[in-house]
Amino acid sequence: IFTVDLPFCCFLRFDDLKEGDVVRHDGKRSDGYLEHIFKHAAKELFGVDVKEITYKALKNKDFQEVTLEKDGETVLRFAAAYGFRNIQNMVLKLKKGKFLYHFVEVLACPGGCLNGKGQAQTEDGRADRALLAQMEEVYAAIPVRLPETNLHVQRMYQHWLEGVGSRKVQDTLHTTYSAGNQSTSGLDIKW
Repeated sequence: IFTVDLPFCCFLRFDDLKEGDVVRHDGKRSDGYLEHIFKHAAKELFGVDVKEITYKALKNKDFQEVTLEKDGETVLRFAAAYGFRNIQNMVLKLKKGKFLYHFVEVLACPGGCLNGKGQAQTEDGRADRALLAQMEEVYAAIPVRLPETNLHVQRMYQHWLEGVGSRKVQDTLHTTYSAGNQSTSGLDIKW
C-alpha cells in the first residue's frame, strides 16, 4: 500500500471551524499518517498497543523504516520515503521484487512537507533551519486527535461517503495496483 500525503483539509469546509478545532495526527512533524496507520494496524491486526514509534534510518535520513515484531517475527514493516531520489530507488526495488514493505509513505520533499520548496528559504535558496525548527515547534504544540474521532471526518463519512463500510468508501478511498504493460514509447521515463 502506498500513500501520498495530501492535506486532509482538502476535503473539508473550514467556514464552521473555530481556533480550538485545529488538530493534528500522531507524529512529530508535518509528515503524513504513517505513525497513526502503524499504531492502528498494530492494534487491530496484532493486538499490540504501540505507544512510541522508533524510526530506523536506512541508507539516509530520508528513507526510514518502522517495524513491529511479535514473537520474534517481523509482522509489520512500514517505510517513509522522502525526496525523489528515495522514491526512484523504491520504484527500482519494487520492479525487482525486493521491496518488502506493507505500507510506504511517499513525500516528494526531502525532510518532509515543512522542508518543501514552498516554505521560507534563505536568500541563497536553502531551507531556513531556524524557521523550520520554529514551524516544527508550533506544529508539535497543536493537540493530537485521532482522525476517526474528528467530528468533521465523521460527518464526511456520514454525508459524503454514505457510511463507514459503504461501497462509496471502497470505491473512493481504496485502490489496487497491478503491473502495467511495458510501453514501447521512447518517451517513457525509465527509473
